[in-house]
Amino acid sequence: MSTKMKKNKILFVDDVPTNIKVLLEVLKDDYKVIFAQSGKEAVKLAAKSLPDLILLDIMMPEMDGYEVCRQLKNNPETSDIPIIFVTAMNEEEDETRGLNLGAVDYITKPFSLPIVKARIKTHLELKQRRDQLKGRTEELAATNKLLQEEIIERKNVEEMIREHISFLHDLIKSNSFPSAVQAAELIHNEKEL
Repeated sequence: MSTKMKKNKILFVDDVPTNIKVLLEVLKDDYKVIFAQSGKEAVKLAAKSLPDLILLDIMMPEMDGYEVCRQLKNNPETSDIPIIFVTAMNEEEDETRGLNLGAVDYITKPFSLPIVKARIKTHLELKQRRDQLKGRTEELAATNKLLQEEIIERKNVEEMIREHISFLHDLIKSNSFPSAVQAAELIHNEKEL
């Protein structure tokens, strides 16, 4: 990875120090890895540091990974952070529950390090694309708003022109053209509007 490129930040949440050490060793060259050893700490750290991706264990004391995921997804500041569950819970119901809570992936332990790295890379690339699309959508919305304001302004100008043309038609029909002085006063008054 180029030293000029910003490393993506990954928050790894696990209450087992050995698990943290293993993943830290594997990921530290490619990513900035921060970690939390409890669910409460993870929720606070995620809101403070806004990682690009969260690797989250499910079985932890006090607050399990499902509750951590629920809280992160309910917080507007952290709701878009992709979460990958990394857990020993390997039942279909466990995986379904995690994905239904908003996780983007579910990896069971023991895991293959190359597969974990590949999934992390994939989900970081997907997040980058989503962020780019979100930015482009915001740009387009701002441009659209400006265009709508321009349309309103042009309609107002067109209405004013129609009123002037109608006024001129009425003058022509009644053969009551204003004198040069009156015409100059009318023009001057219109400019002041």
